[in-house]
Amino acid sequence: MLDQLRQVAIFAKTIDHGSFRGAARELNLSPSVVSHHISQLEEYLGVALLYRSTRKLSITREGEQLLASTRAMIEAVEGAFTEISNTSTSPSGELRLTAPAILIQSHLTDLIASFSLEHPGIKIILEFSDERKDLIADGHDIAIRAGSQTESPAVTRQLFQIHRRLVASKRYLKGRPKVKSPEDLKEWDWIELSPIRHIHPTFSKPGAKKISIKPDAHIAVNDASALYRFARSGAGLAVVPEFLATEDSAANLIEFILPAWKLEPVNIFATWPSNAPKNGLIKLFINYISEPKLNS
Repeated sequence: MLDQLRQVAIFAKTIDHGSFRGAARELNLSPSVVSHHISQLEEYLGVALLYRSTRKLSITREGEQLLASTRAMIEAVEGAFTEISNTSTSPSGELRLTAPAILIQSHLTDLIASFSLEHPGIKIILEFSDERKDLIADGHDIAIRAGSQTESPAVTRQLFQIHRRLVASKRYLKGRPKVKSPEDLKEWDWIELSPIRHIHPTFSKPGAKKISIKPDAHIAVNDASALYRFARSGAGLAVVPEFLATEDSAANLIEFILPAWKLEPVNIFATWPSNAPKNGLIKLFINYISEPKLNS
């Protein structure tokens, strides 16, 4: 069938130019090769498509019938080529993304909104979920992850880091002794994020040895926003993304515990299939969200 499709295209070009020689010039073939392809097509169909004379070609009734269908096919293909090539100047299409739910409140959401405004032809389907979605099996073009870069086979790029803080509400801290070291907090009431309960908080500060503690949490939740809401409501201590607590800290509703001690940040990275087009929508989006203005 592929051979016949090529022969049909050559047949249409021959009719357009009115000669084998004219078609051969455009197709960068010899006139004899053009004639051979049309002869092969006629043999395949069992009919004559052209009448040949020493001066000109004339099309048969069967040739006219084939030509009508051939033109429709060529116009459809050329239209598709034009539409696809236009994406280089006016990107269009669909991008399916997945990201951790906690990033709803991060700068990433603002940047995706800005990307959408700059590229109105691109439809973005974004699934925020704390369940780790499979990039290929769940049909996503890009997955934004938190943690270590272990995707394979895929391409990954570091985007930014989430700084974390140990927080508690003013109400919870009222009447409690002043804390000097992370070890002083072992017996306090802790709230933990259940998907990463195996990762113990590790504190560090210049001139001091790192301290890792294993608190016994009395509340465990699977959502970082819920984790922070419990801490804000006075249920205990929690390690949360700093951006969740910034406004409440300024409003004197919560307090950063041991501000001189730092917790290791969480890496945020993007991953996408390794066979994605180098200049397609995925690369356009990744380059946009990787801009330095995100790292704030």
